[in-house]
Amino acid sequence: MEESRGRGRPRNDPEKLARWTPPEGWSRLVAWVSPEEKKALKRIAVEAEVSVADLVRSLAGGLAGGVITHAELIGQVRRGKQVMEKIPTLFERDDSFKVVNRPRTECAWVFDGEGVGTEKLDGTNVRLTVRSGQLVRLEKRRNPSKVHKQQGIVDGWYADADEFGAEDKWIWAAARSTDVSSWPDGEHSCEALGPSIQGNPLGLDEHVCVPFDLAAPDYVAAPRSYAELQDFLARLESRYAPGHLAEGIVFHHPDGRRAKIKRKDFPVR
Repeated sequence: MEESRGRGRPRNDPEKLARWTPPEGWSRLVAWVSPEEKKALKRIAVEAEVSVADLVRSLAGGLAGGVITHAELIGQVRRGKQVMEKIPTLFERDDSFKVVNRPRTECAWVFDGEGVGTEKLDGTNVRLTVRSGQLVRLEKRRNPSKVHKQQGIVDGWYADADEFGAEDKWIWAAARSTDVSSWPDGEHSCEALGPSIQGNPLGLDEHVCVPFDLAAPDYVAAPRSYAELQDFLARLESRYAPGHLAEGIVFHHPDGRRAKIKRKDFPVR
């Protein structure tokens, strides 16, 4: 059987591995993944009865053969990046962890006038999966621990929320009270807000999940410079909860990149 396969890396046979050479024109693709991502890949590979390498090649083959379009793949990649990457802050920080007037390189597009600013809602980051107008999954964001960071894991991820656990009681309350009947199918990153979440800085009477891609209030005319943003955020009223100060602004680029700045990021004047 091993001889008849003809392709793939013979991991189960050390002798073959030592002398195995890839077909002409092949190249090796290497990527670092977190333990959770590795487990997810292995789980799918086991269910499909293939190796992880074959799983990756099948995706590439599907793209090359037109089974999955580049638009579909790009959409999934962008959603995955939103899970994987923490949104960068617009400016560098000093020793007291306050921002200084030194733009971060990866946020240059904001200062070039690209993208649109939306209100940064002060709650708990969650993700709702919707199918046919029904909530089918609720996940909460996990940030890497000190041990994770020592292992080189610096980006966060989403994990399933416990429907019956005390820790996730209120985000489940927010998810259940959110009308998703008109939401398109897919995964929607949201902010869970309400009386029992993060001190309820917006003074809401009910729990709710606000999807970033569908309902976050926008600030098209938001300034982009350090001094202007500092003044703007010091008095910016929330459009989602009038009468309360907005926590900050998240800038969204059309290609999926994001950048944020919060009122409390600036030093006290």
